[in-house]
Amino acid sequence: MKVISDDFETINKASIVEFLTQIRNSYNLAKNINIILDGSGYHRSNEVKNFCKENNITVHFLPPYSPNLNPIERLWKVMNERTRNNQFFASAKEFKEKIRYFFSHIIPEISDELRDRITDNFRVVSSVSSR
Repeated sequence: MKVISDDFETINKASIVEFLTQIRNSYNLAKNINIILDGSGYHRSNEVKNFCKENNITVHFLPPYSPNLNPIERLWKVMNERTRNNQFFASAKEFKEKIRYFFSHIIPEISDELRDRITDNFRVVSSVSSR
């Protein structure tokens, strides 16, 4: 289980392209990469679409209001259990350090647990009618 993370000051189309660049570089031998995104405006921007097309990244958008389908929501749950729940952080810096520690140290230690809890084992059902 490989998790790629970063800490951006602002989330916008430029930071999404930068993050997708990191993903593309991490899987540079892959002919195509499939990414699942929510419907945020910056995910649907022309810059992101063009970058994905030029770099053989296929984007699949989640339906609205479907956090149960988003694997990152399950990762956040594990992160909260391990780092945030019932914790007091004296500063934002301390909070960020704890989150960074989770991604750099805890995830590699619990990869077997993550495989069981964070899966993409769901079925896509089309709602297209044949009128």
